[in-house]
Amino acid sequence: MMNKRLSKTKDVKLYLFYMSSVVIIIAGLKLSSQIVILLFLSIFLASILSPILKYLQKKGIPQPLAFGILIVALFFVIFAATATIADSLESFLRNLPQYQNRLDTYIGNEALKFKEWGINIEPKILKDSLNIRTFVLYGGKAAGNIGSFFSKMLIVIVGVAFLLLEAPKFKDKLNLIFNGNEDAISRVELFSATIQKYFTIKTFTSLITGVVIMIALLYFNIEYAILWGFLAFVLNFIPVVGSLIAAVPALVMALIYHDFGTFVWLGIIYFVINQVISNILEPKIMGDGLGLSPAAVFFSLILWGWILGPVGMFLAVPLTMTLKIAFDANPDTKWVGILLSNPEDLNNNRSEK
Repeated sequence: MMNKRLSKTKDVKLYLFYMSSVVIIIAGLKLSSQIVILLFLSIFLASILSPILKYLQKKGIPQPLAFGILIVALFFVIFAATATIADSLESFLRNLPQYQNRLDTYIGNEALKFKEWGINIEPKILKDSLNIRTFVLYGGKAAGNIGSFFSKMLIVIVGVAFLLLEAPKFKDKLNLIFNGNEDAISRVELFSATIQKYFTIKTFTSLITGVVIMIALLYFNIEYAILWGFLAFVLNFIPVVGSLIAAVPALVMALIYHDFGTFVWLGIIYFVINQVISNILEPKIMGDGLGLSPAAVFFSLILWGWILGPVGMFLAVPLTMTLKIAFDANPDTKWVGILLSNPEDLNNNRSEK
């Protein structure tokens, strides 16, 4: 009886230790978020570029030359994208009061139409709730921080360069760390392959999303099509809410500068593109590599967004996948990995057994 009580006491102490460790780690990540973000972005870009580097080497390009081509290309892509988006964003912010006035006029006219049909809508309430001038606060900060963003991206590029240089020796380091333990090495390699697969495929599908959205907006003569296409590309990395947020600015522009038919058609295009890519293309390419439950994805957005800000939402899925793989590898924490798992995957595993 005494042994059972001692065992329960040890279990309680162990769980309290784990909980306090989690709190300390989260607090540490939040306090050092500026540094952690640079590290995570470096790993993210290195994961995407590593297969390209291997492909260039397979084509007979010497490793130093392939490495140089990749880093120079990355620098110019980031520089060109930053300059283009900064110019579009600055122009959009300058014209923002004009857009707000047109939106207020549109809301007033629509309220009168509804009043004729016997539906009373207070225009002031709608104008206050759809006040896009608040975008100046965030957009102005973004435009003002473009230089700071580019300087941080230079640090990220240097980090990517070091990670790519050390990638060929990564397995040798694992052998030394785990003393040749094949199971441990295979788990780390599985984790690396899964994260790399996610980043590569998500970047590819996000690029398709951004390009198709940009082409559709250019076809309908929507202003700042490149800016909204880039926004669709970036926010596609954020599950659940990213695609919805990306659609709002373009749809508002369609509403106040075109007609309701254009607004509807663009809404349908956004919906179809995101449904096809998120629900058909991505699952078909990724297969069963992720295995996260929808609830885990949703709450991971909240958690990582709180810890690391917008970049945390951007990296929420791969970070949660990392934790799930780590939990699955340890029998004592496997139950946490099961909680994070997709119910369909659990049912498939049962049926296979």
